Amino acid sequence: MTTDDAPYRDSSASIGDRVADLMARMTIDEKLAQLGSAWVFQLATASGFDAARAAPVLAHGIGHITRVCGASGFTSAEAAAFNNDLQRHLLEHTRLGIPAIVHEEICAGLMAREGTVFPQAIGVAATFRPDLNAELADAVRLQMRAIGAHHGLSPVLDLCRDPRWGRLEETYGEDPQLVTQMGLAYIRGLQGDDLADGVVATAKHFVGYGASEGGFNWAPAHLNDRELRDVYLRPFEAAVRVARLGSVMNGYHEIDGVPCGANPWLLDELLRGEWGFDGTVVSDYFAIRQLEDYHHVAASGREAAALALTSGVDVELPGTDCYAGDLRDALNDGSVTTADVDRAVVRVLESKFRLGLFDRACVDAAGAGEHTRTSQQIGLARRIATDSLVLLRNDGVLPMRSPASVAVIGPNAATPRNMVGDYAYVCHVESLLDMARSGGSVFAVPIDRDMTIDDFDDLSHIGTVLDCLTARLPEASVGYAQGCGVNDDDRSGFENAVRLAAQADVAVVVVGDKAGLTPDCTTGETRDVASLSLPGVQEELVMAVAATGTPVVLVLVAGRPIGSPAVHAAAAAVLHAWLPGEAGADAISDALIGTVNPGGKLPISYPRSSGQIPVFYGHKVSGGRSFWRGEYVDMSNRPLYPFGFGLSYTTFEVAPAPLDDPIVTTGDTLIVSVAVRNAGQLRGDEVVQIYTRDPVASVTRPVLELQAFARVSLDPGEQAILDFEIAVADLGFHDRAGRYVVEAGEIQFFAGTSATDLTSAGTVTVKGDPAIVAQRTFTNVARVRTAR
Repeated sequence: MTTDDAPYRDSSASIGDRVADLMARMTIDEKLAQLGSAWVFQLATASGFDAARAAPVLAHGIGHITRVCGASGFTSAEAAAFNNDLQRHLLEHTRLGIPAIVHEEICAGLMAREGTVFPQAIGVAATFRPDLNAELADAVRLQMRAIGAHHGLSPVLDLCRDPRWGRLEETYGEDPQLVTQMGLAYIRGLQGDDLADGVVATAKHFVGYGASEGGFNWAPAHLNDRELRDVYLRPFEAAVRVARLGSVMNGYHEIDGVPCGANPWLLDELLRGEWGFDGTVVSDYFAIRQLEDYHHVAASGREAAALALTSGVDVELPGTDCYAGDLRDALNDGSVTTADVDRAVVRVLESKFRLGLFDRACVDAAGAGEHTRTSQQIGLARRIATDSLVLLRNDGVLPMRSPASVAVIGPNAATPRNMVGDYAYVCHVESLLDMARSGGSVFAVPIDRDMTIDDFDDLSHIGTVLDCLTARLPEASVGYAQGCGVNDDDRSGFENAVRLAAQADVAVVVVGDKAGLTPDCTTGETRDVASLSLPGVQEELVMAVAATGTPVVLVLVAGRPIGSPAVHAAAAAVLHAWLPGEAGADAISDALIGTVNPGGKLPISYPRSSGQIPVFYGHKVSGGRSFWRGEYVDMSNRPLYPFGFGLSYTTFEVAPAPLDDPIVTTGDTLIVSVAVRNAGQLRGDEVVQIYTRDPVASVTRPVLELQAFARVSLDPGEQAILDFEIAVADLGFHDRAGRYVVEAGEIQFFAGTSATDLTSAGTVTVKGDPAIVAQRTFTNVARVRTAR
């Protein structure tokens, strides 16, 4: 039904010319259709694409298709076949033949029935290895492209300094430099060198979503302008300026009374005007209707549509709601103009052309499995899980060399389900089943109420600590007792667990969270907490096992800092495994017996209690303590474990060299050289961290700021010298006039292995005008100059 020789079909023409030609041919119905979306189940039956069902939904085309893998039971081959049928329908049965963008959730790998389940993002951050995050994203890119998907709803660039917030696990932690570097690596891996073979990355949730009031989901964020720019906006700015980010998703929350999905300063003036963003802004799911029924800044869907579009939201996800009849009504009454609509449509079409969809809409469905749960992906998942492990405490019980008997105890010891984060496929299927059984769903997914999770995913690919540890200790007697559930008050299993522990050489107690969105989950989206203690009666279980006198190795499978100081103190060793994904049990077991040496570091400060929150290393000079006494009356003001902390089975010596040039200007790059030596008996990893302090400035500054970091692996006795390249332009802040400046004066440098284990690396003096307007480079470069 299309004109084959139309200029927009000419692959040799520029994208600008192709978009202009196509726009000139489009009716208003066809334009509005490009700003909407449709769920996979609106177009499919269990057997695949249903042309009769899809025809009215796709009559004028469509912008996005939502979760072909994530909201269905399709295998990779079936998803690819569905996507091919979808694109052929659009090409052959709509007037202009505009293909659709298929988007998927990819927080911990492609959320799909056959997707590899990688560690959740907070664990990836604990590796302090952005290169691994780039590899993860590249693996996702290959799998998505193989099934015909083109747009991923990650990375999460929210900073989070409040572990009560359930979505902490989806973030890269508390520090803007760590979040920035992890985000840049992910975007580069996902988008690739050319979007024609890449997948559009979506930075979310713009902005400050993780700074919510009370740690509640969707709650207001109380952020001042300077903190917003210097801390929370920084990863997003880097994504736009450095990585050429393809998409941004608004946050659900509000800042200073303005919902992020209706904030023209945020989505237009700053994002597009100041930073030069040229991609699409997509709404978080249902966020446009939320302007009416949640925030109450719009009296109707028509007003909500007008607010969102004129503020800069280009595409409504996950289905077309306000951007259907309501947006047409707004156009008719003048609330929005044709120019407003055209601006958004142009952005959507540009994205489709950049993705190469007009020239290659279909994929090889038969070959889709070649990039599905490959040995390389599983190996990568295991590498990341291994590098994410943070050893918080160890009195020498680890590694376990040759124990005669081991008691494996706890609700997460033999449950594969609890190894994964809230955006794993199994978690979202659970939420859909839960909503279907409760008699309704915002998703309106047609799922049989008698279905179980086994109809979608048998979890056989996810290992357990019990099975993996048993396999690694063939000569030992390994017993198991669950002890209790994750979040109930049933203590009937305590007696068996205590008896088993009393007879063992060591007790491996695997406790923590269940991540997901259903009411029985203890972390994840909508699962916020008031206490950081272990849920249910797990703390009682740990203390009862510890009372036997058998050394306790506490393994925390959790998406957040968790456990009271008393529980940590009762253990001989504490290993934080985060939510390590399908290969996490292998990584944990390898670390327990010493096959690998834990080397991860905390990406977030570890509070003693929720009463300390917020507790983070980069507080202002007037913060972090009560003046003049320092501590709380009833508790220390210091975290249980600091940001950047993590032990090893070996020891390291870190020594910074004197700075070469103590006088610099804003155009200079400093070299901070640090020698690190493995002074122990085992091969291990150390993360060398470079911090700065601005002792006197025109506005108050943090006591420390992470500027650079690098992880290095060393054999016993081996030494490396790391040269950190630090741009002077990155040492600035926003001044009283709202400008990003580097002020003349001294900057102090520190090197070490955590935010509290630091050695002076010298001081530089920035010369020039009192305040030099600059722009961050967002770099993190470290080179190994010599070894041994």
